[in-house]
Amino acid sequence: MSTLSKGIEKVEVTLKWDPSPAGTPDNDLDLVAATYTADAPHGDPAYLVHFDSRSPDGTITLNRDSRTGQGFGFDEIMTLELDRLAETYTRVIVGVAIQQGEGRKVFGEIANTAVRIREGYTDLMEHDFADVAGATAATVAEFTRDESGQWRFRSALRGFDTDPNAFTAEMGR
Repeated sequence: MSTLSKGIEKVEVTLKWDPSPAGTPDNDLDLVAATYTADAPHGDPAYLVHFDSRSPDGTITLNRDSRTGQGFGFDEIMTLELDRLAETYTRVIVGVAIQQGEGRKVFGEIANTAVRIREGYTDLMEHDFADVAGATAATVAEFTRDESGQWRFRSALRGFDTDPNAFTAEMGR
C-alpha cells in the first residue's frame, strides 16, 4: 500500500535561555542527540552528537553552540537530516543537558528556557521546561523509523537528575 505521507525528513531543534545575572556563573545548556540501531533501539547509543562532536555521516549537526545564552532568539541549533540516516538507525532521541561546572543547576533556575522542533515552517513541538523544572537534563523528542522506512516524531519530555555524561547513557532507555 502506498501512502502520500513522507514522514519526517529534516528537522531543526532550537534551544534558548537567558544569560545568568551579572556576577553569577554562566548557564550552559547543551543539545544532545543519540542514535540507536535496529538491534539495540533502547540500549547504548550507536553515537552521540553534542557540542564537541558530529555524526560520522554528517546527517546530524550542531550548527550553533552557546555557552552563555547571550544573543537574540535561539542560542543553539541542531539539524537532523533523518531522511539521509542509514537504514541501520531506527531511533533518535534528542535531549538537553545543563552543564554542572559551578554547582547543581536545574531548569527552574534558568530564565526563559525553551526548546522548539520544526520541520520546515511547521512547529512540531515547543516547550519551556516548566514540567521538568527540578531536572538537570531532559529528553525532548523521539524520532523512530516505522515499518515503511518513514520517520515519525513523538514529543518525549522527561526530566533527569544527573550530570551530562550519565544523562547520555540513560536518555534512550
